[in-house]
Amino acid sequence: MSTIDIGDATVYYEQRGRGPAVLCISGVTGDAGLWTSTAEALADEFTIVSYDRRGNSRSPRPENWVSTSVDEQADDAAGLLRGLGLAPAVVFGASGGGVILTNLVLRHPEVVRAAIFHEPPFISVSSDPDEVGRLMGAFFEKGMAMGGLSGALGALLRWAWGEEGLAAVEPQVRERLLSNAEVFLGVELGAFIEYLPTPEELSRVKVPRIVTAGADNRDPSAVYHHGYEESQWLATQMHTELLELPGRHVPYLTHPAALAEALRPHLRALTN
Repeated sequence: MSTIDIGDATVYYEQRGRGPAVLCISGVTGDAGLWTSTAEALADEFTIVSYDRRGNSRSPRPENWVSTSVDEQADDAAGLLRGLGLAPAVVFGASGGGVILTNLVLRHPEVVRAAIFHEPPFISVSSDPDEVGRLMGAFFEKGMAMGGLSGALGALLRWAWGEEGLAAVEPQVRERLLSNAEVFLGVELGAFIEYLPTPEELSRVKVPRIVTAGADNRDPSAVYHHGYEESQWLATQMHTELLELPGRHVPYLTHPAALAEALRPHLRALTN
């Protein structure tokens, strides 16, 4: 557990285990701690790295940093792998981390040994993006009224992660996550929502790849079914099959042991 300077940012990271390198990229809250249990389960066979994305949690906010881009976020991930001497690595990008990973394989494929995308929120490709936007707005407004920016972020996490996901986070860690509300809502959200590679770009991705979705999101009546749809779309564009993982949007929180065992044979195949 240490820090590394990447361009204009100082980034906190955690590294566990030995063996082939696997980088885990978080989405909302950008916190390395979301991966702790899964990382510990896989550390017997792999070197697992997670990090607090710039300006989040234990990674200090760069001076005069008031906006970001998915390019910048992917550059940070590439810089981290190069700085730690772990490139190329398998990279697992979850939620917004999957958006970052998409940019990473397009712009820095040399640092990626293989890519695993879990429900990146390409909302505009879902069957009813207007309804998804309406739900996000409703949760945001309700949470904002009850607790300001941290209340708004908490409401969005409850929608995406479910009560089970929030309950899996220790209280002190949850407080740290919610402290990132201004960064996510004021700096990151617009960049993540607006980013969508073209089908032509995605079809040219050459690195080995797996697209995943939560099994509990397969049902069209599921609260976060749009995440499953977005993974289906990405799998189609990348000419690969969709792999279901246990739980819904955050299996690394709700089902870390089961997730580790589901990923293990694929990680072995991708690194041998």
